[in-house]
Amino acid sequence: MKMHVKIGDNVKIISGFYKEKEGEVTKLLKNSGKIIVKGINLKTKHIKPSKKNEDGKIKQIEAPIHHSNVQIVKN
Repeated sequence: MKMHVKIGDNVKIISGFYKEKEGEVTKLLKNSGKIIVKGINLKTKHIKPSKKNEDGKIKQIEAPIHHSNVQIVKN
């Protein structure tokens, strides 16, 4: 899927909960047409304890958003 943003671009969110916030594109998911923006759309993930990882944790990850919901910011 062709997208109008590239990795490293500064973008502004134009719709959704994080509207009017800005961040940098860190990853492109071309199959689904989504992008990951640094510091935007944070979700919590609960990690269970295992033999390798003795302690469980709650980790915040950046969830992807659709590329049509962002606009490139001119520097």
